[in-house]
Amino acid sequence: MTATIAVTDAASVAPAYRAAGFADVVRSEWTKARTVPSTMWTLLTVTVLGIGLSALISAIAANHYAKSSLSDKLTWDPTSISSAGFGIAQLAIGVLGVLLITSEYSSGAIGSTLAAVPRRGRVLGAKSIVIMVLSLVVVEVLSFVAFFIGQALISGHAPTATLGQTGVLRAVIGSGLYGALLGMMGLALGTILRSAAGAIAVLVAILYVLPGVAAALPTSIEHTVQEYWPTQAGAQVASVVHTANTLSPWAGFGVFLLFVAVLSAVASTLLNRRDA
Repeated sequence: MTATIAVTDAASVAPAYRAAGFADVVRSEWTKARTVPSTMWTLLTVTVLGIGLSALISAIAANHYAKSSLSDKLTWDPTSISSAGFGIAQLAIGVLGVLLITSEYSSGAIGSTLAAVPRRGRVLGAKSIVIMVLSLVVVEVLSFVAFFIGQALISGHAPTATLGQTGVLRAVIGSGLYGALLGMMGLALGTILRSAAGAIAVLVAILYVLPGVAAALPTSIEHTVQEYWPTQAGAQVASVVHTANTLSPWAGFGVFLLFVAVLSAVASTLLNRRDA
């Protein structure tokens, strides 16, 4: 009788078991992301390039505005110039997404992660939310900071922009949206290739190499590639002045969103089919 009572009492004080939900997985992935040194260094790189390089380009462009040709003045876009540094910083954003998954493959921690969360789609979904929110917030803040610094440096030398002008606020906010998709693209490539070096090499090719190769194609094909190349099309959401052979801002962003969605679907399929 005494033993029965003891067992009953022990059972009554034991904590109830609760299976980990999706929110728990997101919190776990957020803890991993913010405690890994590479995250801090990558975000520091984005900050230095995004603000520092943008400020430098803004100052140089403003000083050369008076000597610019008429065609250059007609396509003058102070909003894009103030965020020109993000053209290089975008690589660091993509690398952040790559490292979020490949660091676990290189350390062997991916086995423990998938053992703790057998539903692999849930793991990738949680990582996707973390990288998208992190990239969106960081790039959004830096975009506004770079905009105000850039316009201050341009002022007095060339026409400036204000957030109240047509398309300007959309372009500044669009930089953050574009950054979120870049981070997601890096995560998808890292999941597909499971190698940081390989994924970063493909990332560089998509961002810089292949668009440059398109310039060697026949004119008719070159213009089509320039218009629909995912990263170039997506970048239109952060531009105010519409140039030739480019899609409209939201149409271009839609092309990039579709491209990232396809990559993510491939990444999810491979993660579910392959061994850890």
